[in-house]
Amino acid sequence: MKAAVYPIILIFSYLQLSPSLHGQEYYHIRTIAFYNTENLFDTISSSVWDEDRSPHGSYRWTSERYFDKISKLAKVIAGIGRELTATAPDIVGLAEVENAEVLHHLSSHPLLLPYNYGIVHFDSPDRRGIDVALLYKKKTFFPISTSSIPLKIYDEEENRRYTRDQLLVSGILDEELIYFIVNHWPSRYGGEKHSRPHRLEAAKLNLRIIDSIRSILPEAKIISMGDLNDDPSDPSLKKVLKTLGKKKDTASGYLYNPMEELARKGMGSLGYGDRWHLFDQIFFTSSLLDTSTTSYRYWKAGIYNKAFLITPSGKYKGYPLRSYALGTYSGGYSDHFPVYLYLVSKKASP
Repeated sequence: MKAAVYPIILIFSYLQLSPSLHGQEYYHIRTIAFYNTENLFDTISSSVWDEDRSPHGSYRWTSERYFDKISKLAKVIAGIGRELTATAPDIVGLAEVENAEVLHHLSSHPLLLPYNYGIVHFDSPDRRGIDVALLYKKKTFFPISTSSIPLKIYDEEENRRYTRDQLLVSGILDEELIYFIVNHWPSRYGGEKHSRPHRLEAAKLNLRIIDSIRSILPEAKIISMGDLNDDPSDPSLKKVLKTLGKKKDTASGYLYNPMEELARKGMGSLGYGDRWHLFDQIFFTSSLLDTSTTSYRYWKAGIYNKAFLITPSGKYKGYPLRSYALGTYSGGYSDHFPVYLYLVSKKASP
């Protein structure tokens, strides 16, 4: 299995490593990305909950609009990390996808077909009919096990509120065992404070999954990603998961969240309530910060917010160029920017 390989002169200023006494040092680079696709539905109404997402529904969701969105999403995914690696991401977590069919349409688009993406997807009981999923390059990642873990939350009358499952995928990235968790936590519908307990429960479930893995493999490399509907500083991250935003403070056994630093700089992945939020996040176990090993470790993270993804004018100027705005078709991409991080591993030669 081959990876994108770059000499140390390209990444020296970021990793602060010293050149080898015996010659140039080289690194494999892998891109891990997450993207909320904003209601990637097909045009077929399969329940009362998606009647609006059909040609005769209120959204006038035609085949032309559907395949245009597929093309736009494929363009975005193909571009994430490309400036550095000259290729598309190796792993892509997705949210707000309706079913396996839309994932096949997406992964088989001409812009993504050359990368031979595999798909991990389970139908969840979410009331809106949206799921999370994982795309992976078959040449670099081999799944060992996959599971969909339900999040059980209840309203004030103790009625279960059906939402997205959390997707757990373990596998071999090149020659290393890595775990991925894909999330889409409950929304802020009804207000942030009112809905907060549901996201706290989502964080608790995420932590249980991580702890269950670490009880067997204490130094397991685990990457959790998703639309958390919370910022890096909110209680679900800081009080439940106890994520840390500075590498020097991240001791063994803790979770590091690189998105915390981006949020401190005022960066965001979506606009909500006339302000930026960084709901789309990727965080991971401290084992991916170990610089003493030649295996994969974290390098840096970012938000993929290219100019073509930004609304040029109007009420949402500067925010992500979405497919629908206030119920009106705007022909954009998504109401979220993708987020990503790079993993690097030292290699003896290119």
